[in-house]
Amino acid sequence: MELRDFTIKSLRQKIEAREVKAVDVCRAALARAERLSDLNAFITLVRDRALGQAAEIDLAADVGRTLPPLAGAIIAVKDNMVIRSVRTTAGSRILFNYKPPYTATVIERLEAAGAIIIGKTNCDEFAMGSSNENSAYGPVKNPWDTKRVPGGSSGGSAVAVSTGMALVALGSDTGGSIRQPASLTGVVGFKPTYGRVSRYGLIAFGSSLDQIGPFANSVEDVALVLSIIGGHDPNDSTSSDAPMDDYLAATKRDVRGLRVGVPRQYYGAGLDAEVRASVESAINKLEELGAVIVEVSLPHTEYAVPVYYLIATAEASSNLARFDGVRYGFRAEEVESLKSMYSRTREQGFGGEVKLRIMLGTYALSAGYYDAYYGKAQKVRSLIEQDFRDAFESCDVIATPTSPTPAFRLGEKTSDPLEMYLSDIYTITANLAGAPGVSLPCGFSSAGLPIGLQLIARRFDEATLIRAASNIEQALGLDTKPPVISQA
Repeated sequence: MELRDFTIKSLRQKIEAREVKAVDVCRAALARAERLSDLNAFITLVRDRALGQAAEIDLAADVGRTLPPLAGAIIAVKDNMVIRSVRTTAGSRILFNYKPPYTATVIERLEAAGAIIIGKTNCDEFAMGSSNENSAYGPVKNPWDTKRVPGGSSGGSAVAVSTGMALVALGSDTGGSIRQPASLTGVVGFKPTYGRVSRYGLIAFGSSLDQIGPFANSVEDVALVLSIIGGHDPNDSTSSDAPMDDYLAATKRDVRGLRVGVPRQYYGAGLDAEVRASVESAINKLEELGAVIVEVSLPHTEYAVPVYYLIATAEASSNLARFDGVRYGFRAEEVESLKSMYSRTREQGFGGEVKLRIMLGTYALSAGYYDAYYGKAQKVRSLIEQDFRDAFESCDVIATPTSPTPAFRLGEKTSDPLEMYLSDIYTITANLAGAPGVSLPCGFSSAGLPIGLQLIARRFDEATLIRAASNIEQALGLDTKPPVISQA
């Protein structure tokens, strides 16, 4: 059984008509995850729990009940979202074998809608990375070329969807961690507006930047999942009560008259020529469909990388202070004092990239440097937000590359943090502005690697993103199944 042959809707219909058993679909997904274990997409599989959920759906179908909207949908979850009594590590040794006492709101909403959670996916430690090479549980491999990275930090979720181990997966996006791996693995990755989806139960990295969103192989499936997980949550004080549109209806609307902004700052030095050609071809396709292409300017884009890596690391320094060996998780042994227990626990439990970011953030927040670094970064962040507001005066969506290059080789950028950080140069601005963004496949490199187009819209206007992305997806009609599927 090939999971990639289904959409959420078509699978639910098959199960409701009793043409397919949810248990069989679940077993097939688990078997594929095990056969493709060399890709290292999962940290933990929850076989018995998943099969139990599938059996309940089959029982409901057998007695003729109307099934919920996600009935039978096989879903993978990034391992920085908690599920009660299920191991949750955030890709870190410091949380090895941690089993939370509660479940994230997004998981509760998915399961209430009939979704089957099969496991927790591998990720960069505490979601800090652009290549999924920072996980304490080993790197994830790209199914299009296993010598290359899948992108990060949600690489495991992207690979699970790309290879048909799951129909949908959840990731988190602090600076591009959904959109960039979606681009490098050939799937659709959606980052909602900050506040659209509850962060309750998401292990925090940068609290003013983090956002949960879905991966899928179709815009329609992304739209359906967003309609389930979105909306106000009283458990999250940053959750918005802004009304949600009919996202599925948005997939059926054409783009005639839609104004598409192209910012010149995103098409300069450092952009791979093949990526540029594919992205521009997709934008031309929108124009052929009736959209209007306009040039816009985002003049403070050049400051985005330093601003992001000051704000994100400062927030990480604060958020990760709770991992001290006292309350939960790893604790160093053979220590002489409480102070040495703290320091050794954090030294042994955190990986190199996390330590680097904690030190950068602590420095930026320290006395005498706060105003010069963190305070100034927040002021420039406000300028970046204003850039987007100004641009949206003349356009409805902004179209850019998602990543400056196709997937790069494992180990290629690990010795140069700055070069690695520049992998997110086109995605971090949406996080700084709190705007929604989506990446979808728009072509392939000469080496056969996927290339992604990014669309960004006004805050809480996810429907327009879905509308534009759906039209491009249908017009291009790309086959985005990686070669590894035929071997599984």
